[in-house]
Parts: sequence; structure tokens; C-alpha cells
Amino acid sequence: MAHLHFSLEEFAARRAKVLAAMAQANLDGLLMFKQESMYYLSGYDTDGFVLFQTLFLGSDGRFTLVTRSADRVQAAYTSIIDDVRIWVDSGDQNPSRDVREMLESRRMHGKKIGVEYDAYGFSAKRGQKLAEALDGFANLVDASDLVRHVRLVKSPAELAYFRKAGELCQAACNEAARLTRPGAFEGDIRAAMHAAIWSGDGDTPAHVWPMGSGPSALLVRYHAGARRIGAEDQMFHEFAAAYRHYHAALTLTILTGKIDPEHQEMFEVCRDALEAVKEMLRPGRTVGDLFEAHRRSFVGGGHGDHLLNVCGYTMGAVYPRTWMEDPLIRKGDPQPLEPGMVFFMHMLMVNRERGLMMSVGETAIVTDRACEAITHAPRSLICNT
Repeated sequence: MAHLHFSLEEFAARRAKVLAAMAQANLDGLLMFKQESMYYLSGYDTDGFVLFQTLFLGSDGRFTLVTRSADRVQAAYTSIIDDVRIWVDSGDQNPSRDVREMLESRRMHGKKIGVEYDAYGFSAKRGQKLAEALDGFANLVDASDLVRHVRLVKSPAELAYFRKAGELCQAACNEAARLTRPGAFEGDIRAAMHAAIWSGDGDTPAHVWPMGSGPSALLVRYHAGARRIGAEDQMFHEFAAAYRHYHAALTLTILTGKIDPEHQEMFEVCRDALEAVKEMLRPGRTVGDLFEAHRRSFVGGGHGDHLLNVCGYTMGAVYPRTWMEDPLIRKGDPQPLEPGMVFFMHMLMVNRERGLMMSVGETAIVTDRACEAITHAPRSLICNT
């Protein structure tokens, strides 16, 4: 019996949506290389995507997985897939040949097959070998975004997992606020935040948390090596909790010692920008409208020079290396907002001239009316002594 996180009816509804999208694109089949797509459609849950594997969905609705022997039990335990083909590791392995044999057995000769080329585990070299193996056999077309577009609007069952992820994220935030103090070691803070998530039955997040204090706070990216927080310091926190791989994120900056007036002004502009973006997060608007609300707030607050080109992105059930998904919240993006979409909105401000940074950000669900925040950043600047 598979260990499933969703009902068979839920999986059937998802498959029907993807099959409809395939029919609209005149596809006879789809070769999926994104682990997110495999998990969404079948429950298949593995980190084996770092090596070659693919899940094929034919227009008849049948799945066939081509993977390594190490993932045979994984597929049986986590998914509804019952047709698993194994490619054998060897010195001259070329699993693309196994894919061709599978497609031959599925009578795909001469058919139009979509391929998820834009996948972390599907390198350019692997793509080249697949093209060589299927040359003259089938018509391959790029279908990297087909399942992604279907996944943008979440079901009620998925939204329940987002809300649980938000609760875990909030527990991690409480640890950050409690422990970010002068003399504290960054590694101890990170450990306590992760413990709050894991003890709540959360998953390892898909992205290494960006976090740093002092000069490294301005990086807004992860870097190796931790330090102790100074008596008058700033610590940037951006983190996400995952529950059944569904992510909710939050960002904030915590000060120690005393509040620099510039820091206070930066915080207020970021906080107001977040409220403006959340007000725009509703049906009838676009992702580009979200960015414009962010831009207007920064410019109106006198910090147009500190504007970044992206202020968030959609969230979902994703795998390493990142929890970020398209569409990113950027200028002019035409993606319409619909109820059931989920976005992380991060207001990041970096003043490199003065060495100051600020961040305020939350995750929210698009509803029929005002958005539903599932993580909550502080509305006043935290400064610990």
C-alpha cells in the first residue's frame, strides 16, 4: 500500500487537468523530468532526480516511470505508479536508450511527445543523448511549462498543507526573534529554527536559507561560514518551512543594540510596500501589478535607488535546489492572478553605501477577495539587547 499524502480522487483530478492541457497542445505523450511534476501527478517522492529518471504520461492516462533500481521501492511506497522500468547503472550506461524502449512498448513511434527540458536533473548532456536516442522515432517538443501552469492554482487539499507550512514557518520565526541577540552564534540560531520545523513534522526546505549578520547581511544569499552577532548589528533572515514539500516563507531583519534612524525609515518603507503588494494580490490583477505596487512604494518612500528587480515569486511543492518558482514578481509579468495561487512577497532593501539592509516579507494565498496571509512578519522593527 502506497504512503500517499492525497486521495486517489485528488490525483485523478490533477491528471485530468494535465491531460486536457496535453490535448490542447496536441501531445500524444509527456516525458516529465521535473520532480515537482512527478510528485504532483503521482505522489512519487524522491531525490533520485539528481540522476537520470523520467515519468511518462500518455494521452491514454497511463504512467510509466524509467528510473534506477534504488528508486523502485521509493516509487512503490510513495506513488500510484505501477509500471516501473529500471535502467541499469554500468560503465557505458545510456538510459535514453531505455526511454526509447519504453516508448516503443507504449506505441509512441511517430508521435508528438512533450519534454520537460527545463529541469534540474535533466542536464544539457542528458538532453543531447535523449535527442540522439529518439532521432527519427518521435517528434519531441518543449513542454517544460505545461504541468507548471496547471500547478499554479492549488486545490483545497494543497492549501491545507500550505497553512501547516505557514504555522511551522511562524514557529521558526519565533526562534529567530528570541535568539538573535548580541554574542549569539548564527549556527545555533539556524539549528533552533530548523528544529522547530522538524519537530513539527516538517520537511527539509528546498533551498538553503539565506541568512547573515553584519556585512554578510547585505548578501541576501547563503554563504559558508557563520559568525557571532555583534553588540550593534543587523541580521537578515529569509527562511521557509516545508510540509509535504509545500513551502511557506518569511523574511525579516533583526537589529541588536540600538536602532539607526535610517534602519527605521527603511523598515517603514518595506512594511508599507508589503501592505501595498498584499492589497494588489487579488483576482483581476497581474503579477506585474504586484511589482508595480512594490516599486511605487519604494520610490515614494525615497528609496528608489535600493529597488531590486524581483520582489517575490509563487510558492509550491518543490524540490532542491530552490523553493522559487515562476512566475517571479517582476516588471510587466502578464500572469493573471487567480484564487488558489500562493505567493511569497519579499520587500528587500540594501543600502550598500551605508552598509545597511532591511527586509519584510510574507506568504499569502490569493482568494476571491483580500488575500489570506499564512506567514506574518512583525509590524514593528525588532531590536534586541
